[in-house]
Amino acid sequence: MARSSLQLNSEWISQVEESLATKQLTQRSIAERLEISRASVSKFINCKPIALNTFIRLCQELNIDWQVASQPEREWNDELASFKFKHDDFKANPGGQIPPQEVVGREELINTLWERLRQQSLIFSGERRIGKSSILKKMTAEAPQDMLPIYRDLEGIRTPIEFVEAVWQDTETYLREVGRARRVREFLGQLIDRHFEGYQFPEIAASHWKTLLTKTIEDLITLQDKQVVLIWDEMPHMLGNFSDETAMEVLDTLRSLRQTYPDVRMIFSGSIGLHHIVKNLQKAGYSNDPTNDMYPIDGQPLDLAAATELTINLLEGEEVPVFNLQKTAEDLALAVDCIPFYIHHLVNQFKDAANEITQEQIVDTVHECLRDPLNLWKMDHYRERIDNYYHEEQKPYALEILDILSINPPTSFTRLWQYLKTEPETKDKEMARTVLRLLMKDYYLIQEDNLSGSLYTFRYQLVQRYWRLSRGL
Repeated sequence: MARSSLQLNSEWISQVEESLATKQLTQRSIAERLEISRASVSKFINCKPIALNTFIRLCQELNIDWQVASQPEREWNDELASFKFKHDDFKANPGGQIPPQEVVGREELINTLWERLRQQSLIFSGERRIGKSSILKKMTAEAPQDMLPIYRDLEGIRTPIEFVEAVWQDTETYLREVGRARRVREFLGQLIDRHFEGYQFPEIAASHWKTLLTKTIEDLITLQDKQVVLIWDEMPHMLGNFSDETAMEVLDTLRSLRQTYPDVRMIFSGSIGLHHIVKNLQKAGYSNDPTNDMYPIDGQPLDLAAATELTINLLEGEEVPVFNLQKTAEDLALAVDCIPFYIHHLVNQFKDAANEITQEQIVDTVHECLRDPLNLWKMDHYRERIDNYYHEEQKPYALEILDILSINPPTSFTRLWQYLKTEPETKDKEMARTVLRLLMKDYYLIQEDNLSGSLYTFRYQLVQRYWRLSRGL
């Protein structure tokens, strides 16, 4: 008779703990990801019986062979060997993790990133929700044979030692086949006066984070023969969590490591522009340019052909009724500026449709989603970013410029200035120019040139519509 529950073999507890650490998972986060109770996760880790399918899903998430890790049992259900939870069709997954094979239309960009990485490190920037993380994860999953990409999301890291510990844990994972990070373990052993066997740094290590980071990189480049690429997502978020002095030290240390070990490449990416972090540090007395050796590359929305391909895949995967699949997919992609995150959201709105969707329904649905007070499309960050990253003198200029352009066609600076100088808080012409450039750097606006000169407008019509609606203009 097949078993209805399984429990972990106690010999596998350390492997489970290591996998949780290297995959940056807590009991809470893995429970939320798999939509199971935290009690089940706790029972699993403590070798208590849990439902068979829950046991298998946990093992799969942690890259552990569930048959080997479970308590021995002779009677198995033969059907379990092919037990799967994943589907083959594309499914709308707004805000979720997209499997690398479902990231479409990014091959040319990824090839460009790899080619540039053979020369130098990168800053990979782009508007929020453009798909930067999915691109980086696809790169990691489908890397060239001579490259060793190591991806890490840094958003939740609060201290330098947490950052170094994360880099070291990644190093241990990728060097498992050729040997552990000997230099780091030897140094930690000296600090605690005994051999170090753990997977988390002792408290005494906190003040030695620079030494530990250097030794981690040394282990990484000496124990394998591939080009190392450290892909660090949400780098600006992490730096923003540090004090100004600590952020300066981290940036300077990383630049020094790139210069000392030219076989190491780094990618800094994130939804907050790194220029905001560096600018704030410069106000605090920072005089260095810590990324002048790194090449900047912008992520862009999909082109129409790729956006249409993605939309077709999602419409078919969700079995959304349409009359003309190609035309409907194009209309839907254009309605959200070919941005994958919003394509997933929009298809998700239609997956339970009973009748064929029309272009009018697409337009109306986008309008309603932009007005939704629940902010399902996460558009409010466009307004919040002004308060968080523009200083007090810049804020009225930024808000006024965006207000003007949200209700006007592409506009020249001369025309913008005519509006601005009539308001009491926006009478500095040079400040207006400075903020205008900053709004372009932050992906709000673009500059278009024609026979009459330069014109400024919103980069994305979707953002322009949101701004106009949210501001009641």
